[in-house]
Amino acid sequence: MPHLVLTRCNIRILTSNLHTELIKEVFIYQAQNPLFFTQMYFWGFFTVVLLFYSFIYREKTLRSVYLFLISLFFYYKSGGFFFSLLLISTITDYTIGWLIYRSGKHFLKKILVAISLIVNLGILAYFKYTYFFADLIGEISGYQVEVNNIFVGWSNFLYGSNFNVGLIILPVGISFYTFQTISYTIDVYRGKLKPVTSFIDFAFYVSFFPQLVAGPIVRASHFIPQIYRKYKLTLQEMSHALFLIMNGLIKKVLISDTISIIFVDRIFDDPLAHSGFENLMALYGYSLQIYCDFSGYTDIAIGVALLMGFRLPINFNSPYKARNLTDFWRRWHISLSTWLRDYLYIPLGGNRTGKSRVYVNIFITMLLGGLWHGANLKFVIWGGLHGIGLIFQKVWPKQIKPVRNKSGIRRFLNIFITFHFVVFLWLFFRAESWNSAIWMLEQILFDFKISLIIPVILAYKYIFVLIAAGFVIHWLPARTKEWYRGKFIITPIWIKLILFILLFFLLYQVKSTELQPFIYFRF
Repeated sequence: MPHLVLTRCNIRILTSNLHTELIKEVFIYQAQNPLFFTQMYFWGFFTVVLLFYSFIYREKTLRSVYLFLISLFFYYKSGGFFFSLLLISTITDYTIGWLIYRSGKHFLKKILVAISLIVNLGILAYFKYTYFFADLIGEISGYQVEVNNIFVGWSNFLYGSNFNVGLIILPVGISFYTFQTISYTIDVYRGKLKPVTSFIDFAFYVSFFPQLVAGPIVRASHFIPQIYRKYKLTLQEMSHALFLIMNGLIKKVLISDTISIIFVDRIFDDPLAHSGFENLMALYGYSLQIYCDFSGYTDIAIGVALLMGFRLPINFNSPYKARNLTDFWRRWHISLSTWLRDYLYIPLGGNRTGKSRVYVNIFITMLLGGLWHGANLKFVIWGGLHGIGLIFQKVWPKQIKPVRNKSGIRRFLNIFITFHFVVFLWLFFRAESWNSAIWMLEQILFDFKISLIIPVILAYKYIFVLIAAGFVIHWLPARTKEWYRGKFIITPIWIKLILFILLFFLLYQVKSTELQPFIYFRF
């Protein structure tokens, strides 16, 4: 009997521990296991969200409240208590938007916009660029600048917590929602947008979870009107949403993660230990990896949002088909490109100034666009080289007599040159350091080792086939892609179900044991 009682006690303790662990897994943020679209937990979470959403989606106010709270929880599971910064930006720009709208003095409106910029960019700069500027000041002055996390210090003082005050962690997605709230304030100031009447509606717009942590950057003028419309989702749109989700998962898990883990990361981690051919193939591989990773995320985000009745803007349009750099930036990360154009390039003067000033405006815009991607000199170099390329593109036709031949060969050459220029610049974006980038270039130029080409291809044959297939699909004509998307949409539901099951097992087989975060989470 005592043995039986002991066993029952052990069972109770074990059950209690399992319940505790389950609660932690479901409801508590875990830094080592943040919430991703590629996790099964997310799809369980989203299923529950849709289940409750099906009861309240017709009530617009209740819908906004529900999705706002769900979005806060999603952000908490993705980035911890940094959701407080999201709330600060939301409250700041909601209040300032109304003050601007009600103010009759232009000078006061400018001051209010300045306050919005100082608060939003100040928070962004503190968390994202403190170490960058501290190191820069240290190199110039020769004195080491000590960095302290003032927010953590306040938390330790007020709540008795014991966080490390010497560590500043970048909040996930801060660059995206910061640009989103800034665009709202500026649009209200410019008179292009009336302020949102309901704080909950505005908070829902800022925090909407599908695009919260990695874009696309959604303008209030595009999203806010959808809040007040009746829910509408046709069968065709639902099929399109499912297609986007499947397409995004294939891009991220099957292509991006696979070539990253098995090939690309190995080469970039130690370029001198590999031949020039391997370094070159890793550069091509990373070009496909970052596209599939980022566009895969936005495909899933657009699909998930569409299932809830909200339409997000397209963020990628086959960027490696671009005929020149201007065309590339109209196709790559479209929401950021248009944001930089409307809120930085045009205010600097855009194309309305003299030729020299236009070139300066382009260069400044691309430099800051590079710095937006990260607090590191390599991103500044990447952005600056893109700026130089865009300037050269504007100067080139003026110095050389235009070629009237617009044949397929001319078009192919334009795409070929643009693609390889972009691929070359990805080297500075991905390399661990400036020295690492130089080492990779030296390996490609001076240690190519032609004799190792066949052995390397045989060793990584499946990866090279995957990279080649990824680029071939990317370069397919738009009408071909529309054809197979349309075929999926009109297929019976039971066929879609079979395809989903097959995709699930395929992705489960290729998925690494350690989930790979989306590349743009760090920005």
